[in-house]
This record gives sequence, structure tokens and C-alpha cells, in this order.
Amino acid sequence: MGVILAEKNVVDSKAMRDAYAETLMELAKKDERVVALDADLMSSMGMKPFAKEYPERTFDVGIAEANMIGLASGLSLTGKIPFAHTFGVFASRRACDQVAISGAYQKANIRIVGSDPGVTAAYNGGTHQTYEDLGIMRGIPGMTVMEPTDVTMLKDILKQVKDKYGMYYIRLVRKISTKIYEEGSTFEIGKAVEVVKGNDATVIASGLLVAEAIKAAKILENKGISIRVLNMFTIKPVDKEAIIKSARETGAIITAENHNILNGLGSAVAEVLTENTPVPMERIGMPDCYGEVGSIDYLKDKYGLNCSNVVDKVEKVLKRKNTNMEVNYESSSY
Repeated sequence: MGVILAEKNVVDSKAMRDAYAETLMELAKKDERVVALDADLMSSMGMKPFAKEYPERTFDVGIAEANMIGLASGLSLTGKIPFAHTFGVFASRRACDQVAISGAYQKANIRIVGSDPGVTAAYNGGTHQTYEDLGIMRGIPGMTVMEPTDVTMLKDILKQVKDKYGMYYIRLVRKISTKIYEEGSTFEIGKAVEVVKGNDATVIASGLLVAEAIKAAKILENKGISIRVLNMFTIKPVDKEAIIKSARETGAIITAENHNILNGLGSAVAEVLTENTPVPMERIGMPDCYGEVGSIDYLKDKYGLNCSNVVDKVEKVLKRKNTNMEVNYESSSY
């Protein structure tokens, strides 16, 4: 079917955790190899209905995330298709060695779902707000790393990875998301989605920041600035072609993510630009620090993960772009 953009970017009618649970039940009904694992968060993730329907295919390991990954690996190597969930902070930091060795090193077949990333952990505070999980996971050989943006994308991605062998890290908001795509849209893993067309600069965003980038595009349009917005939902393998094409066509790049500005989307994009098409670039994300207790909106504003900061960064990078153009013109004239 392809991608159909939503007419209005409103709050999704369904929480992402509900979409996750319902989709897994649908997949389990069709394929008896599908199993679900959790680390004492079955209620938090809305997985109690799955456990009731498929008790023999449900494994709640308790507060033992490393053990959960080891169990998922063993199940995968016996032919099962495990979906293992916990908060992103525990899926990455706490279970890192098991993900790398029990999982990726021995070529297991696991879908690791890390929920409540970054500021979306909100009142759980800095200990639970993972701003380094993308960096950890994309540094592990063989891992595919994704951040579905809304309910529609999440459901499509879950259906796709069910039949793809390998190690997957799926980072998702557990509760409320903003609707970006119409129901039935399909996506290609590893390929960015252009959600706003533009020529002056490109904002490459993921997760929570896609909606903020779309808002910023409307504000900038009123200022006579045309920006392109790419939803880079696959962090690894990142869409090199889309990055290079946007750099060549717009001449300036801004990345925006609910993650540390180090080692996540911004770093992945910078690596591609440096090796292929260097252009002025700015990054939006957590400034290499821990979070704190607060509402999502409060934390977004405190750390600049909002549309106003996207606007500011676009205007900043355009000044650098224009300065570079003047220097290049003067050099060629000389």
C-alpha cells in the first residue's frame, strides 16, 4: 500500500502498548512459534490479555532482564520467534552483554522491545530515562535498530520482523503517540520516509521529534523558509541514500532525536555526511546529560526537544550554509 500521511497530526486513538499487545496476539494466532517475554512489566505493557490467551507461550521472568534475553535466545535457537519487552533502560544498559553475546554473537533471532525511551519515562526520572540505548544497540554487530513513530508504523514493523531472521531492537513510546500516518500504511525497513517536502534545509528526525519537526516546518513556512523533514525510523542500517540526497539538494542538515546527541541518530547521520557529502549540520537531543523527574512536555521544553528549538537550529544552520556559499563563491571567483 505504501505510505499515506495523516491529514492531521493528532494524538493516536490507541496507546502504542495496546497496539503492541493486539498485534502480537494477531501474530500468535496465525503462528504458534510466536512467544512473548517480559520482565515484570506485563501489566505496564498491556500484555495480560496475551498471557491469558497464550499462557504456554508467555514468559514473565520477573526483574531479571539479562536472564530474559538469555531465555529469548534459547527459545529462538529452538525455532521460536521471541518478542522480549522491558523498559529501554533495562533492555540496553542492564542486558547489554546478553544481547551482544547470547543474542547477536551466536546469531540468535530475537525482537527486543525497549519502551519508555528518553523523556517519555517522565516521572520515573533520570534512572529510567534512557538516552544511550540507540548508541549501545547500534554498536552491536548484526543489530537492526528502529524507532516506530506511531501506532500505524509500529503495527506494520511488528508484522514485518516476525518473518525476518535476526536481532532487532525496537524502541517505542509506551503510551501516547502523535498520529503521523494513516491506517494501512506500509514501510520499508532501512528507508527514511519524507513527511514534509522542502529545499532550504533538511530535518532528519526520529520518534517523538518527528511531530515536532512537522510543527517547525509550518512555522518556518510562514517565515519563507522551506524545510524537508525525513522520518529516519531505522537508525541502523541508516538510510545513506536519503541522507546524501538531502545534503546535496538542500545543503544543510539538522538531526532531532529523543536521545543523547552522542552515538544515536545524530552521530549516524554525521558519519554518512563526513564520508560522503559534508554540509553544515546541527544536532538536537539530550546534551550528554541525565534527565530528571517531570512531565514529558516539561522535559521536552527543558532540554530543547521541541519545535521551537528545531526552528532555532534551522535558522542557525542556514546562516552557516549561506556563509559557506559566500566563501565558496569568493574562492571560485578568485
